[in-house]
Amino acid sequence: MGELPLKRRVAIIIFEGFEVLDVFGPIELFSKIPDVRIDLVAERAGSVRSAQGVEVIAELGCHDLEDPDIILVPGGIGVRKLVGDSSFLSWLSDIGEQCQIVASVCTGSAVLAAAGLLEGRRATSNKLAFKWVSSLGNDITWEHQARWVEDGNRWSSAGVAAGMDMTAALIRCIFGQKAYMEVSKCVEYQPQIDSTIDPFARLYSPD
Repeated sequence: MGELPLKRRVAIIIFEGFEVLDVFGPIELFSKIPDVRIDLVAERAGSVRSAQGVEVIAELGCHDLEDPDIILVPGGIGVRKLVGDSSFLSWLSDIGEQCQIVASVCTGSAVLAAAGLLEGRRATSNKLAFKWVSSLGNDITWEHQARWVEDGNRWSSAGVAAGMDMTAALIRCIFGQKAYMEVSKCVEYQPQIDSTIDPFARLYSPD
């Protein structure tokens, strides 16, 4: 895939029980790109507690968010409640269709599936929760052997740390190889560059 037009506004969804690394791994990488704006967005602005018990402030409520270029949904234990929140899913479906990139980390793909944003697409998810996640949504090709999956403007990663590999690949796709190399060097992180290499897939049955 060739380089896309530059995108500068990244909205990351947080909710009670989100996974810290799913959010702050991508933030660390995106923050090294000049002029990128990162918004933390919850159903309502204010304090949100992660699965690890760390409280994080969402600057925006979901209906305050305007025109993000990229929207990213993390995973975490709170996902199981979020997939039943019809009001939130309706909002996510609407804004997701307007975004140039829709991405998920870990079980965040369950939320995208429940919102109808993965219909007709390929996707992946956390291997430990793969059976449950892949039961959601319609007309989705779930790929078990994948570190991340890119299908058009839909991106999804496997569990937790895989979100950093996906984000690095997304940075390379959007901002180019030079930016990708600079980010990698800056954070001293060597991403997996082959999305089909997932050493954890064999440890968990897809069924």
